[in-house]
Order: sequence, then C-alpha cells, then structure tokens
Amino acid sequence: MFDYRNNLKRILNSTEGDEKSLKNSLNAIKLVLGMTGESSERVTGGELDPKIIAQINTFLQGITKLIEHPGNKDAKKTALGALHKLNFDQNITANFGKQLGQLDQAIQSSEETSSVVNRKIFEEALKPKKEKVRDYRKGRRYTVIRALKGADLINDNGEVVFEVNESQIHDLNLKSGDIVEAIPLSDSLNEAEVLRVVGYRKLRSRDYDKIEDFKYGVVQGNPGNLSVSRNIHGERLTINHKPVIVALDSSYYQNGSVHLEDGSIVDLAWYTGDVRLKKDPASAVQIRWIYETEQPKRISKTKKEKSSRENTQKLAQLDMNLHYQRVGIAVGDNQNEAILEGIVNRYNGIAIPIDAFEGKKKVIENQIKDLDIVILVTAFAAHDSTWNIREFASKYHVKFAVSSSKGYQAFERALYRAENGMPAYEGNQQLEYKMLKNN
Repeated sequence: MFDYRNNLKRILNSTEGDEKSLKNSLNAIKLVLGMTGESSERVTGGELDPKIIAQINTFLQGITKLIEHPGNKDAKKTALGALHKLNFDQNITANFGKQLGQLDQAIQSSEETSSVVNRKIFEEALKPKKEKVRDYRKGRRYTVIRALKGADLINDNGEVVFEVNESQIHDLNLKSGDIVEAIPLSDSLNEAEVLRVVGYRKLRSRDYDKIEDFKYGVVQGNPGNLSVSRNIHGERLTINHKPVIVALDSSYYQNGSVHLEDGSIVDLAWYTGDVRLKKDPASAVQIRWIYETEQPKRISKTKKEKSSRENTQKLAQLDMNLHYQRVGIAVGDNQNEAILEGIVNRYNGIAIPIDAFEGKKKVIENQIKDLDIVILVTAFAAHDSTWNIREFASKYHVKFAVSSSKGYQAFERALYRAENGMPAYEGNQQLEYKMLKNN
C-alpha cells in the first residue's frame, strides 16, 4: 500500500495564501482522506460509514477555514475536534495514526501569517478617525513661478503679487505652474502664506525662467574652504555636461539658524539661461536649501516637552544608519513634531514632513516621488490619503512602513522595518530589532 505518512503535514506546510494554492491544498487533503476507505472494514457497498463521512466533512470544513484564515481559533477548534473523533476509528488510526498526530500538532501551531496580520492592521487603520480642526481660511488663487530660492505668486494678468519663502516651497514641493491659494502675511507687505495647492497649469516657456537643480549635495572641506562636487549617491555635479566644483561661503546661514559646515547636505540651483554658465558655471549656482542633519535645537515651550526630548537621547539605539536618505514623515497638518524629526536625524536621515490630511493625489504624489523612505503614522492620517501614500510608495519604489502611533518606539521600529525590508506592519508579530552594541 502507498505510504501516506507526512502527506497531510507537507500539504499544510507548502500551502500559500493565494487562491490557486488554497484550492490545490484542499483537493489534496480530500484525496488523502478519501483513501481511508480503501482498507477499512467499515466500508459497505463501496461507501464509507456515514459517521466517518460526517467527521471527515466537519474536518474538511475546519481545515478549509484554517487555510483561508491561518491561526483562526474557531477553525482550529473545529478541525481538531473532528480530527480527534477520527482517531477513535481503529482502522483509520492503524493506517494514518502517525500522520494524524503530526497534523494535530500542525493545526495547533498554526499562526496568523504576515499577510493576514497586515490586512487586519491596515483595515483597522482605515477606519474613519476624528480629524483635527483644519485651516479653512480662504485665500486668492495664484500661479507659482519658481525662483532659485523661494517663488513668486502671479495673478491672471501675469503680475507678481507676492513672494513665498523657500521654507514653504520646500515643505509643499511646489513647482512652476502649481496653482495655490494664499493670503498675505500680516507682518509683511510682499510675502504670502500658501494655504493649499488647488491645481496645475502648463506654462509657456517664455512665461518663466527654467531652472536646474542638484539635490542632496555633500559639503566638504574646512571653514572658509567649503565646496560641493558630489551628492549623497556619489554622483558628480555637472553643468552643460561638464563636472563642476562649487565653492560655498561658510558664513552663509539659512533662516538665521542652519549653517554650512563639513558634512552638510544641500540643494543647489541655477538658471539654465544664465550667461555665466559658459565661462564660470560655478558663479551661477546658488544654495537653495540646507538640510538639518543633526538633532534639531528647538526652544521648549514647556518643561514637559524638554524632558521628553531629553529622554529620547537616553533610549537604546537600534543598529541602523540611514546614510542621509530622505525620509518622509506622513502625519497630519502641523503634526510633524520635533521628536519624529529627531528620530530620523538620530539615524543620519533627512526628515521631510508630509501632510497626510491632504487628500489630493497629485499633491501627495509630488511629496513622495523623490523620497527614499516614507513612514505613515496611521493615528493621524486621513482615510483617502492612506491609500494614496501606499499607492505612490509602491509606484516609485519608496521603502514603506506604518507606525500605529506617534510614540517614539513605534515610529523608530517602523523606520527600522522600512530600511531593512521587513513587514510594513508590526501587529502581534515577533520581529527582531537589532540594537547597536556599546550604546
């Protein structure tokens, strides 16, 4: 007689979560169990005893549900109950006792797969959440014309009405042609605050000066002798197909706080039509943005905030180095607190906030497409944006993970999972997070 030992266990171990694998496994189990009647003395007229048939049917129902929903408690209970009743039959036990025992152990050890856990957590994350109070101020609509630093806002007549500083442009990833709603700043005559992006229109080439940029350039040298020639990926700075070294002024400060030094990461920009590009291209290049690559030094509003940041410095550190990768923190509007940016900076990453309450797909796509990693904080994300962020992270091959809360450890672990190709959702899985030695 053919040896069926270990067959059932092998079937379960080789079962995947896709529909084809589930169907094949179910058919294989039916075939194996159906053969129990070959040598059974309880076969009458070529058919199994009705009681045995009922027990097998119950077992198949339970094992089918267990394959569809690994680790399901009710399915395990049903399958084990029917399996134990089958063990009471001497003929079945004589032929399949060892295999049924192994199957019993396999059913008891069945656990939820990562895909099941991910689906549960993601469905939970997508449940409607109470949104924070949003800024519903109404502004007039203007078209963005990008400058080397900042941008101009023009009206329908092509007249420059306001200027926007680089900080706003950088946070919103605005480009020439974006249509925005903005209101004038109360303490300035010519500057405006951008409230939201509402659309885009293609501009004629004569309507604006084209700009090229060099992102994430690495500053090298000593004070008074700083320069940029490569970016964090080792790519050379080239202008008109020629390598260029751009000297930088070490006395330059961004917003009066962030300064240049050896190891700083900067964005550079220049007008493609600048006449200086032919003879002295380096003179046409300007610093557009300096990234904060160290723990931000912020003035605490309360003693509680100060204590919280001090505690984060004392926590054990994971074995991780982001090597100045761009990390998008997808949280709600004005929810990108210093502690999350501090975690990214602690592991040598570049923190870039993403407004996860902004539901417009084009805006979210623009924020994500140039990132290396994106961490979604589900506790503060809007329903529509959650799907959009996951979609564009996949489209642009951006490493992605989910933090179920804004807590230090949850966010830090999500960052670790994204960087190391681990499951996006932690859930109840037992995942290994390696700690930095001698920390």
